[in-house]
Amino acid sequence: MASEPCRLYVSGAILGYKRGLRNQHNSTSLIKIAGVDSNEETEFYLGKRVAFITKGSTERNGTKYRVNWGRVCRAHGSNGVVRCKFARDLPPQSIGGRVRVMLYPSRV
Repeated sequence: MASEPCRLYVSGAILGYKRGLRNQHNSTSLIKIAGVDSNEETEFYLGKRVAFITKGSTERNGTKYRVNWGRVCRAHGSNGVVRCKFARDLPPQSIGGRVRVMLYPSRV
C-alpha cells in the first residue's frame, strides 16, 4: 500500500526586517504566512522552523541548494505576520522572496 506524498510546510513571504521609524533590526525578519490572517492563528506556528532556500553556483555537499534555517519567535501585529530569527541574518535581496514554514516541531 503506497502512501500519498504529503507536504510538511506552508509557504510564507519575507516582508522585511523588524524596524522602527529610525532603527532597523536585521537579526529579526518579518514573515507573512499564507492563510494566516489573525494574531490568534499565529499561535500554532510559534517555535516552528523556517527554511530560506537559495541556489548557489557551485556544488557543496552534493547539491547546489543552500538552506538558512530559522525559527518563529512571536507574532508581529494582528494580521498574521510573525517574527523569525535565522541562523544567519537574511540578506536584503531576500525581501519579497519565499520561505517554507515547516510544520515541525509539534507543540501538541
